[in-house]
Amino acid sequence: MKLSEKESIFTNEVVNRFELYNSLFLTLPFYQIKHTGTLLPFFTSHCEEGVKSQLGPTEIIESFFGQYEQYVHAADRFDLLFRFIQYIERQVVLFDAVEDASFNKTGRFEDTGSLNSLFQQAAANPAIDKKIKQKLKDFSLRLVLTAHPTQFYPGPVLAIITDLIEALKQNDINSINLLLKQLGKTPFFNKNKPSPVDEAVSLAWFLENVFYQTTSSIQSQIDREFDLSDSAQFIELGFWPGGDRDGNPNVTVESTKTVSALLRTILFRCYYRDFRNLKRRVTFRGVEEYIATLQNLFYENSFNVVDNPVNQQVKILENLEAIKNVLIEVHDGLFLDKVEDLINKVKLFGCYFASLDIRQDSRILRNVHQFALKQSGLENSQLNENERIARLTFKELDFHCAAQPDALINDTLDTIRLVNKLQEAGGEKACHRFIISNCQQASDILQLMELFLLSGWKKESLNIDFVPLFETIDDLSKASQIMELLYTHPFYKEHLKRRNNKQTIMLGFSDSTKDGGYLMANWSILKAKVALTTTARINGVNLVFFDGRGGPPARGGGKTHLFYASMGKDMANDHIQLTIQGQTISSQYGSFDSAHYNMEQLINAGIVSSLDSHNDHTLNGAQTELIASLANDSYEVFAALTKHPLFLKYLEKHSPLKLLSQINISSRPVKRNLDSELRLEDLRAISFVTAWSQLKQNIPGYYGVGTALKKAKDNGLFSDIKSLYIESGQFKTMIDNCMMSMSKSDFRITAYLENEDTFGGFWKLIRDEFDLTRDLLLEVSDTQSLMEKYPVERKSIAVREKIVLPLVIIQHYALQQLNLLNASKLEDAQSEIYDKLIIRTVYGIVNAGRNLV
Repeated sequence: MKLSEKESIFTNEVVNRFELYNSLFLTLPFYQIKHTGTLLPFFTSHCEEGVKSQLGPTEIIESFFGQYEQYVHAADRFDLLFRFIQYIERQVVLFDAVEDASFNKTGRFEDTGSLNSLFQQAAANPAIDKKIKQKLKDFSLRLVLTAHPTQFYPGPVLAIITDLIEALKQNDINSINLLLKQLGKTPFFNKNKPSPVDEAVSLAWFLENVFYQTTSSIQSQIDREFDLSDSAQFIELGFWPGGDRDGNPNVTVESTKTVSALLRTILFRCYYRDFRNLKRRVTFRGVEEYIATLQNLFYENSFNVVDNPVNQQVKILENLEAIKNVLIEVHDGLFLDKVEDLINKVKLFGCYFASLDIRQDSRILRNVHQFALKQSGLENSQLNENERIARLTFKELDFHCAAQPDALINDTLDTIRLVNKLQEAGGEKACHRFIISNCQQASDILQLMELFLLSGWKKESLNIDFVPLFETIDDLSKASQIMELLYTHPFYKEHLKRRNNKQTIMLGFSDSTKDGGYLMANWSILKAKVALTTTARINGVNLVFFDGRGGPPARGGGKTHLFYASMGKDMANDHIQLTIQGQTISSQYGSFDSAHYNMEQLINAGIVSSLDSHNDHTLNGAQTELIASLANDSYEVFAALTKHPLFLKYLEKHSPLKLLSQINISSRPVKRNLDSELRLEDLRAISFVTAWSQLKQNIPGYYGVGTALKKAKDNGLFSDIKSLYIESGQFKTMIDNCMMSMSKSDFRITAYLENEDTFGGFWKLIRDEFDLTRDLLLEVSDTQSLMEKYPVERKSIAVREKIVLPLVIIQHYALQQLNLLNASKLEDAQSEIYDKLIIRTVYGIVNAGRNLV
């Protein structure tokens, strides 16, 4: 299908329908809503014209109100601005819903990347069929839901969106109208900060309403097509809320325990709903005893939660298999499909639903280890890395931490004991991974293992995967050396044997992008993957990469499946594991259709990558050298920017960075070391990327790329770069995602800063790099506009940017006014209102920034 046809279909199915249903907002019977809906188009046009004329936000806002005599008083103006915000928030939701409802018409233009394309290849070629079956025996897809705050829809709004999508699919005007009315009265944000358990409840909505059916459907579909009835589970779900305590003091052993129980309860209620449907159909003789057993088991675990539950998976499966046998032998297999469906789900989800990962920073774990050694009477002294490893005893003790002031020490040791109980309740998969953030040395892993043994665990039954997280540029460069030390360490080597010689390593994009810029982060991770793969293969280790990716390209997002499809033979690719978070969850996995499609894409990418017999995706020496050169040159430019004396000051003054901590969206603080002054290394990557996206400058997604390309062009290497873009899927995906990030930038909004005394030069520095990068990327990709080859995504982004432009203008207006008040050092009653305006605009801007992939 031609690109113009794709864009035309998207316009008809999404843009035009959105405009049609958007008119229904004018009829909403709420306070002054009609007046708001009438004025908003004029305000939007006024903002667009003001931005084109490069007017400042204050000029735009004041000139708008100057046209309306009734808005003389400040209170009336503020009231209208807040109502604009409320209206636009709901416009974003409506656009989301229309886009999702049209997904099957606009998101599946080609069948490539789908399961059907795999099935067709297998059916047409027995050799390919054999290869796919063999690959599926070793392949797995693991999606891990995280609580990172980059999408703010609360549960009730998500439920409305779900119903709205279904109504839009049917063009049910009455239901759409009622749902829009409900949406108008439903709050979009919390009055109080959510707890880790609140976050878990919010994300569990997706487990219950999307993943429960989608995961089972895909697993069953592939099992049937390739006759893999006895195959191992190859789709897994992971869960971080309640377990991820890195930088979040609000996550405690109690919240971990509560979230684990929550996941179990929600799962059994899903089972119970399916079982009731099964029970209504399987009413035959010979199954009464099994039905009664299952009725009691599902009901009790759904509604009568006990303190120390046990793993019931085997018992459930025994009774379901017994029913299945009776149906086959006595009742002609009637309603067998319903029993098999529930069997498949119980095999997939057990009694835990999603594996609860534990994560903590290595610096915290080192302190806990030193404390435990001292309290246990073991030797404790200042040692270098080699001495530290040599002194580890791995003794099996039963050390209990007496109550003492350091809450983190108590929590860590109590959590280590809790993991054992969680495995007893849900089986090993309920909680079997401990992720060490900021992992910098082999002892970070080995000392944690010793902590487990000091806390009552036994070597032979240490059913835990210890997962190092390498994220900064420096840590990534040392990763393979660290793993070599572990693979050759006698104790760790024995532990890996008991874990089937399978090692999971997490590689994070967020902090590496903040640390090294876009190109260097991507290149450092690819380079680390090659080195880690080589080390693992030499040591006979089955390596699994777990990619920490956010929604925006600046945090590893974008067209994720294309990264996996372009993995060469020099990188371990038997398994795909990645985090999904924020707007990525709702945009890619918010409905059955979109979740099914995106999971298909990832599975297809993993299979197709392994079928590449020509190894086309492996970079040759010249290509490797070229990308490395580009990465190093861009890194120098990005590092120089972050060291600029105005870098953080600019971000603090002209973005909502300082106010992000007041937004009730997450239990996690905006930065580590809360009591210290702001430092880049302490600033959480999410806050860093969010602040730049609110500025509409998105530097983590492109800065330094243009300068690197220009240097290469000046050195006569540009034709090689253009060839690399065509030949390397890895490099092409980097460039395309960079253009996606840039397409969400708009320097016209902050053009008023160009002549500002303090920050004018700094703003021009950033803008000039943007212009340079845009021009050279268009030349590399042989296009005339950003994302020209992806018309649907480009159109979606353009409409969203238009919808939220008034929010951006309101936010920058409020920031300008606050800066004026701060400069005058005068107390003003309106400063609190400006704070609220800024905070409220953040929600809609981020929600509108989701990426379609």
